[in-house]
Amino acid sequence: MEPRSTPGPAHDDADAITRRAHRPVIDGALDPDILILDSRWHRLVPDAERWIRRAAHAAGGAGAVVLDSDRRVKALNARHRGRNKPTNVLTFEPPPGFPGGDIILAFETVRDEALAKGWRPAHHLAHLVVHGALHLRGDDHHLAGEARRMEMRETRILHRLGVPNPWRTGGSVRP
Repeated sequence: MEPRSTPGPAHDDADAITRRAHRPVIDGALDPDILILDSRWHRLVPDAERWIRRAAHAAGGAGAVVLDSDRRVKALNARHRGRNKPTNVLTFEPPPGFPGGDIILAFETVRDEALAKGWRPAHHLAHLVVHGALHLRGDDHHLAGEARRMEMRETRILHRLGVPNPWRTGGSVRP
């Protein structure tokens, strides 16, 4: 996973995915907008919306979760982070005073990672939504100590969702 952009992109851009000032709150977490812009996600994770909602709520919420393609994530990554390549997940912090923030996932990268590791795609999706939501809460992984703390938070949240620890070696997250 690539570290988030610091600082986040200017949200007065036309690129900003969402701008809702008032969002429903469920159990203290934002109920995210879910946009599936690449239809292949429906085949990869048929119950993606349920996994996204559960993961976002468990990790503290998000404004929007967007399921898109490598092509569009690559363009966003190049524009906002100067990296002309796709990445599995990007997060965009909300403008000051607004809740939420956006989490964007790249289909081919997420699918290929899950296949290469033998992970259930739904579990990998949940992990990346949790990862993105933690970034939106201010967690990061630039330094070794930060990375370890973030991994531990992710593992605890994923355990509550019934998702095996993705950081454990030996294939514990295989279907």
